[in-house]
Amino acid sequence: MSVTDVTDLHEEFDGDRLPPGQRETSKFPVLSKGGTPDWDPETWEFTVTGAVDEELSLSWNEFRELPTGTQRQDFHCVTGWSKFDCEFTGVTFPTLAERAGVDDDAVHVMFSALDGYTTNLPLDDCDRQEVLFAYEFDGEPLPREHGGPLRVVTPHKYAYKGAKWVDGVEFLTEPERGYWEKRGYSNTANPWNEERYS
Repeated sequence: MSVTDVTDLHEEFDGDRLPPGQRETSKFPVLSKGGTPDWDPETWEFTVTGAVDEELSLSWNEFRELPTGTQRQDFHCVTGWSKFDCEFTGVTFPTLAERAGVDDDAVHVMFSALDGYTTNLPLDDCDRQEVLFAYEFDGEPLPREHGGPLRVVTPHKYAYKGAKWVDGVEFLTEPERGYWEKRGYSNTANPWNEERYS
């Protein structure tokens, strides 16, 4: 399988590969707001709602039938560590957005997750090939503690913008804030500007 390498993403943001204040690790630490939620592949559902032409509700099998790709990305946690060369396989955000048809007045996106977590990004920050709904990590099913069966990865943002256990996307016509954003974390989360807290 071919792998798209997007580890040069930092050049777009005029920064070094390792953002300021980060340290590189070969480990993949687990950080979550709470416990790991249960999921059942028979009843799991992924929804796309809000300002779209067609709201979607996809089963696990239906989601897995969407066009997929594998990317080599870097992963930056707001707590100060970065993991280079992660290989994630999944569905790009633009693929899903095109399937639903996004209204012209949509400006913002809210991601929701099985554990009640939410996080938000402007539509322009989501509508990029590097924003991936990932269900494999390094060729294996995404481990539960890392957000399996499905998580969002956002290599141009701190990782709290990439919801673990993601099960829905809502397209919004007005900005809203997610779980950590309401609690003082940066709404923009650019690692090269060290936008950790608002």
